[in-house]
Amino acid sequence: MTSRWVGEVATLRNLDVTWHVMSLAVLNEDKDVSESYRTFFPRALRYTRLVAAVHELEGQDMVKPLYDALGTRIHPGGSKNPDEVIPAALADLGLPAEYLKYADSDEYDEQMRASHFDGINRVGQDVGTPVIAVNGVAFFGPVISPAPKGEQALALWDGVVAAASYDGFFEIKRTRTRDPIFD
Repeated sequence: MTSRWVGEVATLRNLDVTWHVMSLAVLNEDKDVSESYRTFFPRALRYTRLVAAVHELEGQDMVKPLYDALGTRIHPGGSKNPDEVIPAALADLGLPAEYLKYADSDEYDEQMRASHFDGINRVGQDVGTPVIAVNGVAFFGPVISPAPKGEQALALWDGVVAAASYDGFFEIKRTRTRDPIFD
């Protein structure tokens, strides 16, 4: 949702956005987490590895489209099977089917981890995803649903920019009261 909102704002405000990989599997690999959550890591790592490889092979301009193609199949599409999601997402973008091999390869792990830790080192260790950086200030969040569009997207962006302008601002949070809304 956050990436879709930032994409909307980037279009409306002509922002130059650099998309990075952040991996919950890497973030939590050394943490004490439930076994059920840990079983998610290999699947998540396949997607992260793929995006990192495509970034290296195709460039920054393919990161967001691939992230969106994967996310559309996983979230509103309801597919949890990377063996279905990945080939379909690659096909959607006209990317070579052989890129599927990078989902199971550590060939670009160094770049993936560097991208991940670049974001985490900006925002701190006690966060999750999403992470955004605005004018050199990084935040966890905003966690939003649904992704706002038009004037609402710009108003939220202006609020985040305002928060980033105050050096002493750290956190706003409330309990989620609904599941994600994909529209």
